[in-house]
This record gives sequence, structure tokens and C-alpha cells, in this order.
Amino acid sequence: MAKTIGRGIGRFVCAALVAGLVACGSAPVGPGFYRVERGDTVSKIARSNRQSVQSIVRWNNLSNPDSIEVGQVLRVAPPAGATNTTATPRAEARDNAASAARTPAAPVAPPQAISLVWPVNGQVIRGFDGRNSKGIDIAAAAGTPVIAAASGTVVYAGNGLRGYGNLLIVKHDADYLTAYAHNRTLLVKEGQTVAQGQKIAEVGNTDSDRTMLHFELRYQGKSIDPARSLPAR
Repeated sequence: MAKTIGRGIGRFVCAALVAGLVACGSAPVGPGFYRVERGDTVSKIARSNRQSVQSIVRWNNLSNPDSIEVGQVLRVAPPAGATNTTATPRAEARDNAASAARTPAAPVAPPQAISLVWPVNGQVIRGFDGRNSKGIDIAAAAGTPVIAAASGTVVYAGNGLRGYGNLLIVKHDADYLTAYAHNRTLLVKEGQTVAQGQKIAEVGNTDSDRTMLHFELRYQGKSIDPARSLPAR
């Protein structure tokens, strides 16, 4: 029973992390997901998809429902195998009222430092801008080792997110995670603990027109410039 519960929680966490990695754009999203548009709120999205605010918040691990971003992809249907816990109309009305009454959140505090190592040896061909580029692109030959930039736990390993190819997500603590995209081969599995510098994948070009590693750093779900946490080269 404990293993089943843990697996279910893992699905929710992975869905939220994967959805949070989607860059802004107009590409179609899969069934059960919705791309946030200008003027949207969690309450509006919940009503449109006949779900409760509580469910949308839980499925996407939203720490602040008032800070969703245009282009962000949210899960709006329960993950496979999960029970749909849509709230009663009374509970939904209560949740919607609470969301509407919430005051704007204060800006996220400046992130505490995290010490990273370069995930691959190669040339940076695209930097971070926070809008069109949520991370950095590092060109390298196919098969070049990709290593964990910091110690942590693999919370996603797969190719279910369009535009990222074979993707790994490593969670380092309550605040930080890193993502490694377009890999040729994934060498670790979900739930596996990895050490900083451990080989976790090989560079490839899955879902990309160039052989490279796309590397992202997230702090409390928000993309930040990984170059600021990487050593000078």
C-alpha cells in the first residue's frame, strides 16, 4: 500500500514539474492539459474544465495559484490511474472565493546559492533570457557524457514532453531542480539518487534539429539563469 501511495504522489510531482518546464508558445498541448492564455486565472481554468480549484492546484503543485504565467501548461484532468476528486459545488465555490480574495503574492525571494558543475563539455550556443530561452543550449558531439550538475533524485526520465526529446529532471532540494533535454540515451531511472558529476545521459538530438544539451535550472518552479550558478570556464 505504501509503495502504491508513493507511486501516485510521484506521478503528481512529475506532472507538475514537467508542465512547469514547457516554454511559452502556441504549440498544441496533449489531452488533459491546458496552456495558460492572457487573462486566465486558476479559477477560470478550473470552471472551464469542470474541475475544482483545489484539484488544479494539487495536480500542478502550485505553491501560489495567483502567479501562473502566460504560456504555462497546466494539467486539467487527473493523471492516469488517479481518482478524480472534483469538489462538490459548495466546496468549489468556497475554493474559488478564497482564490479571488487572495491578495497578490510578494515577489519570490532571491534564490539561495546552489553550487553546480557544468553538465557537459561543449560550447554554449544559446543563453538564457527567461522568455524564449528558459535555459542554455550547449553544443557537443553525439554520445558526449551528460553529468548531474548537483546531487539529487531523478523525478522524471522519459520523452513525453514535446520539444524536449529524451528528458531528465533531477530535484536537488525543496527549491531547486535541473533539467537535461535532447539526450540520445538516458542512463538513470525515476527515483534513483545521483551524485554530482555522475554520468546520467549521453548528448543527442532527440526532438531537436541540432546535437546539443538543453540545460535548465529552476528555483521554486521559476526558471533562472543557470550560468550564474555554474563555475567560470
